[in-house]
Amino acid sequence: MLKLPMISETCSPTVSDNIYLYTPHSIHNILRKICETGRTADRPRSGRPRVTTPAQDWYIRTSHLRDRFRMATTTARVTSGTHNPSVSAQTVRNRLREAGLRACRPVVRLVLTRHHRLVLTDECLLVVARTHPRNTHIKPHLQANSRLASVMAASIS
Repeated sequence: MLKLPMISETCSPTVSDNIYLYTPHSIHNILRKICETGRTADRPRSGRPRVTTPAQDWYIRTSHLRDRFRMATTTARVTSGTHNPSVSAQTVRNRLREAGLRACRPVVRLVLTRHHRLVLTDECLLVVARTHPRNTHIKPHLQANSRLASVMAASIS
């Protein structure tokens, strides 16, 4: 908001210009704005049009509040825009940030294959066999797996 010192109605813009170092044109515009609106506050600008409507913004917020593990790309796929047929995932993230929320970002990691699971299972069985040597239900599995039996024998001795 622009703050001006008090200007009396008898004071002409040129006298005010010399005192306050404003151009006559800007003083004239400020006086005209005060006469029309009664204040010097700047008017709101239109800005860039939003891609989503307030109802779509509400849908984006509520869908992420209902399912906190929902990704922004999933919401973007099912939400249609006002101008374009679709809404980008970045738009969904922006709307969530405006509401103080965040979308879920899945962890990218190595996909475990069958071999990985077998190795993990074998290692777990070895740990259990070492810590509990009297577990009889593990010994048949260890004896069937020759590699595990040899590792187990080496770890016991």
